Amino acid sequence: MTREVISTPNAPAAIGPYSQAIAIDGLLFCSGQIPLDPATGQVIEGDVSAQTRQVMENIRALLTAAGTSLEKVVKTTIFLADMNDFATVNAIYGEYFPENPPARSTVQVARLPRDVQVEVEVIVLR
Repeated sequence: MTREVISTPNAPAAIGPYSQAIAIDGLLFCSGQIPLDPATGQVIEGDVSAQTRQVMENIRALLTAAGTSLEKVVKTTIFLADMNDFATVNAIYGEYFPENPPARSTVQVARLPRDVQVEVEVIVLR
């Protein structure tokens, strides 16, 4: 059982004491991604649609760095600042998982890091 830290400059750097992702035994556990621009480390401008797209692109970059892809995601958790954004986030999320989508949980939380509107974490086959 080998534990491998996955890191890429193409996804936002960790903003705390955690890794972007950890690979172990054929699985990849990705830390929650928020809508940060990987180049600047700043929250992107825009509404929940723009934020959701940035989150999903950050996830895609992290998966690519780990040698896997969105097609191999088995579980996601979506954290929303406002459940009224569910339909918007769900529609964009669906664009990234057009067939055989992963298992998923979606919850509203009191607050997210940097006061963003959405955060997504994934578990992936590698």
